[in-house]
Amino acid sequence: MKLLLMDKDTTSIVSMAYSQSEILQKEVFLFERIDVASNQEHMKHLKCIVFVRPSSENIAYLAKELQEPKYGVYYLYFSNILSKADLKKLAESDVMESVREVQEFYADYVPLSPFLYSLNIKGATEGLQWRSYNLLRSAQGITSLLLSLKRNPFIRFQANSDLSRRLADKVREILSKESALFEFRNETDSATILLILDRREDAVTPLLLQWTYQAMVHELLTITNNRVSLANVPGVSDELKEVVLSAENDEFYAQAQYNNFGETGQKIKNLMEEFQKKAKSTQRVESISDMKTFVEAYPQFKKMSGTVAKHVTVVGELSSKVGKHQLMEVSVAEQEITCRNDHAQHLNSVKQLIANSSIRDEDALRLVMLYALKYEKHSNNALVNLMEALKKRGIEEQRSKLVYNLLEFGGQHARQCDLFGTQVDVTDVNNVKNIVTRKLKGLKGVDNVFTQHNPLLKDTLEDLIKGRLRDTLFPYLGSSTMRKAQDVVVFIVGGVTYEESCLVNQMNKELSGARIILGGTTMLNSAAFMDEVQIATQGIPNRRTRSKFR
Repeated sequence: MKLLLMDKDTTSIVSMAYSQSEILQKEVFLFERIDVASNQEHMKHLKCIVFVRPSSENIAYLAKELQEPKYGVYYLYFSNILSKADLKKLAESDVMESVREVQEFYADYVPLSPFLYSLNIKGATEGLQWRSYNLLRSAQGITSLLLSLKRNPFIRFQANSDLSRRLADKVREILSKESALFEFRNETDSATILLILDRREDAVTPLLLQWTYQAMVHELLTITNNRVSLANVPGVSDELKEVVLSAENDEFYAQAQYNNFGETGQKIKNLMEEFQKKAKSTQRVESISDMKTFVEAYPQFKKMSGTVAKHVTVVGELSSKVGKHQLMEVSVAEQEITCRNDHAQHLNSVKQLIANSSIRDEDALRLVMLYALKYEKHSNNALVNLMEALKKRGIEEQRSKLVYNLLEFGGQHARQCDLFGTQVDVTDVNNVKNIVTRKLKGLKGVDNVFTQHNPLLKDTLEDLIKGRLRDTLFPYLGSSTMRKAQDVVVFIVGGVTYEESCLVNQMNKELSGARIILGGTTMLNSAAFMDEVQIATQGIPNRRTRSKFR
């Protein structure tokens, strides 16, 4: 019998990799947090499996635990590199010689899917500079990921971003210090690229309403480590107040997570019809043979029943919010602002929607943010008028000032790429090609008016995979003598979105011989992104916005 002792971070990591029933099958019957005071009595019959981050706090907790051990024996596993000094401290504390094993088990990040990870760091920067702990934590998360993948990468970073450069330097520092750990046999002619990007380069993607199932759930309900709270849904049953959306343990979700809202609704209908057929077949239990068949099928039937109830409730709540707050109208305006050039029409659309009482305040604010980003330098910029309209809606001035904070965070001065495809540099063949592609797409129309937008990450990754990503914009750190990139590990300072995750999923299916792994400091929806912007711009005067708009 075993007890699993974790900290706050590793609890999240383990919960994403294993269900509780899977852990129970390994004879783990108790779960404790090392950083939460416990009055647990001594249980020498239990083996204690410790899985924690090698932080100074955890080392102190462990040293105290080993001096007066409550359990029979201890197996110590650390999610990242353990220093020799900390190892010595633990050895000196193990006065009862109860430790049987010490091992580094590289898993210092939250695995959200086979190609998506997060470090769950909120408010990574302040004053548009790294918070020192978050810089170190980000570097440790990245190096842990590289060790678990057994990759020693070439590092590229965003040239205009001090945040990206500093993180690249910190990662290289760890790679150099722990060079022995990164000596992997390279049996192929390919290489791994670690590409470090800055969220400031694309502040549009986190602001847009999403229409694929997973991204839509995160935008309107919020997904936290695969869990969604439905406690505020009227009439919801107790067992559905919190639901788990995991592609690994939910076949329907695995198939539907990247489908658009209409396709998801059709899949739900098909699932319900299938369930109703099975329910009718189980109602006829007239013989011993029927009873045996029913008992054998019951676990699957029960699981299917739970799946139907869960997804019908989630999709029903999404549908309710879409209708109540006229989100389709809002989304059309967002996509038009982002993907097309028509200042007069866009300004009129935003004004009309701000005046619409059915629209939520946060949606009105996002529309003004998108307008501000798109038409920051336009000769007829009417941002002052739109800010006044927000005030008339009753949005507090402190909240509406986020528009100016956003311009300081991700305005034109903070970007090196052409986010909206409006600037043509005839000397740059790739730039011209991208502009022409976008314009042709606009002329031909799109299959879905709600999904016209492609994240900037798409162009960046395509250029990288094809070997045409410009060194001046995304330089190498150190040597640039490399072979064709097979694995690309992306890290976005400031957070990543499920829209970008959906993009990477599609690219991984289409690429031959290459794999992309995407991650960032945190997972964003529009509300979380606004919080990040507010924290990141604390103490920064709105120099650019004051001079132009006030």
